[in-house]
Amino acid sequence: MDVLVQLILNGILLGSMYAIISVGLTLIFGIVRVVNFAHGEFLMVGMYAVYLLGTHFGLNPYVSIVPVVILLFVLGALVQRFIIQPLLGADEHIQIFATVGLSTALVNLALLIFGADLYSLTVPGARQSIAFGGHTLLVGQLIMFVCAFVLVAGLHFFMQTTALGRAIRATAQNRNAALLMGVRVDRVYVITFGLGAACVGLASALLIPLYPVTPTIGTYFVLTAFVVVVLGGMRSIYGAFVGAMIIGIVDSLSGYYIAPDLKEVVYFAIFILILIFKPTGLFGFGRGTE
Repeated sequence: MDVLVQLILNGILLGSMYAIISVGLTLIFGIVRVVNFAHGEFLMVGMYAVYLLGTHFGLNPYVSIVPVVILLFVLGALVQRFIIQPLLGADEHIQIFATVGLSTALVNLALLIFGADLYSLTVPGARQSIAFGGHTLLVGQLIMFVCAFVLVAGLHFFMQTTALGRAIRATAQNRNAALLMGVRVDRVYVITFGLGAACVGLASALLIPLYPVTPTIGTYFVLTAFVVVVLGGMRSIYGAFVGAMIIGIVDSLSGYYIAPDLKEVVYFAIFILILIFKPTGLFGFGRGTE
């Protein structure tokens, strides 16, 4: 029983990492209606930015959250304005090709600048273990869980209480009706894409104390994030959070009880079953929404 509880706790903490990445992906897909295959590469850019700030300026990764979040917001807004926006009227596969092309370009640019070596930062205390009810938890993972919870709560507050948040929700429900009500949908798209990328900036600063950065690091995380988004409901921030917790626990349990090499098989099997039996996900919108 102690082992099972430890695995569940590990899964929840792992899920918090997926949650931060998936919330950003959910925002972009739910509002802009674009499947961003470059989302993982935004994570990679953020992690390299945190690494450079740490090595050249001595900035602690947790302190670098602010500049990296701003950097990723600007990057996301620029990508939306100059790459995605001109293609919104085109077929969906054209938009997908654009994000895939951006993903490939960013990976190769990183390879050109940094090479294929692994880079990491040593953060005092991040890998330190603490006892919790007879179980062991990493400080860095606990910080990530708290940040994931605060992020979801903050986004909920922002969406419910601010004029911009209400405009974003209106655009998500029906962009044409939002246009008729005077919402500047193009601006909402730019801000939302920037917010989605900013979430990845937060994840970048929280991840680098625990994971080394390489040009291809985003691939693994974004594939899992797509599973989380589909499980949670495509456009639901809460669904992304709950879905991330579920996938994190499945990852932890299957890695221990089945095999570490097969844990991806387990949650991708879940991904396929969701698409077959409940394509709207746990908290997704049903018919009647745009």
